[in-house]
Amino acid sequence: MATFVGTTPGGTTPAGMTSAGTTPESEKDAEFQEHEKILSPDFLSVAQITEILAEDVDGVQQKLEKFLNFKNLQTCLKEASLLDYYVSGFLWAKGMDFSVIQYSKFMTLLDMLLHNLRTLHMSLEDSIKWLGEVMAEIGPSHKNEKWNIFDVKQANAIVDYLKISLFQHYKLYEFLFFSAREEIVIGTEQLIEVVNPADHPFPDPLEEGISFDVYSTFIEPPPPLDMEIKGLNQEQGPEESQPEADTSETDLLVGFTIEEIKSVLDQVTDDILISIQTEINEKLQIQEEAFNARIEKLKKA
Repeated sequence: MATFVGTTPGGTTPAGMTSAGTTPESEKDAEFQEHEKILSPDFLSVAQITEILAEDVDGVQQKLEKFLNFKNLQTCLKEASLLDYYVSGFLWAKGMDFSVIQYSKFMTLLDMLLHNLRTLHMSLEDSIKWLGEVMAEIGPSHKNEKWNIFDVKQANAIVDYLKISLFQHYKLYEFLFFSAREEIVIGTEQLIEVVNPADHPFPDPLEEGISFDVYSTFIEPPPPLDMEIKGLNQEQGPEESQPEADTSETDLLVGFTIEEIKSVLDQVTDDILISIQTEINEKLQIQEEAFNARIEKLKKA
């Protein structure tokens, strides 16, 4: 770059200054500041990353849910999808054994890609170009090796991961951010019948419902008069049951001999059989007369 001699507020421009009036040191400082602006500010702080690294899979999800301040994961598809995006990215980076600085830049890269899509409406082609420019600054192709955050293998792995995670589903993320979704409220009306007070008549409980003891005790207790009658019956029950038991225990056949009992049974049996036989004979005679009448008709024909 050509140098020139000019005037400055302090006098003559010293030799070695560029045409813009800057020294090589100031150019390096400006370049360093520009490099620091890449993927800044950090999506997660060093303290947050260190805290998440100590957790398991469920703990990572809970920590990111807390840091991102997601409150409606169970009902909001957008929050659930974004949380899955960040958790999957962090767990993938954990498998790559990144350093804390690499974690920070990678998570910021994931967030910036979504930021470009959400706020700048960046297309898929523009996002891929932007990713190439960023990886050129933080990847192994940068001319200053001190600023290389990722090596060649890590940079290629990051690009491959973004292909299958974000770029492959880019249309879905566009739909997530730009397509309005109707809030469908699903509800059902149920009619609940409340049991009337105990002083009003109410139907008996169903067999598959509560037991009758619970029903009669707490829901529909019997009137006091019935209770008193039952109490009297319980008190008098044993005394009244004794005569009945005595009568049931007495034998009705006492005083008859076996021969007398047999003769009575034979007589009853004969009477029954004779009546049955007489009835059968009458029916047979009627059928015989009917058949004879038919036979006579057939002979005459």
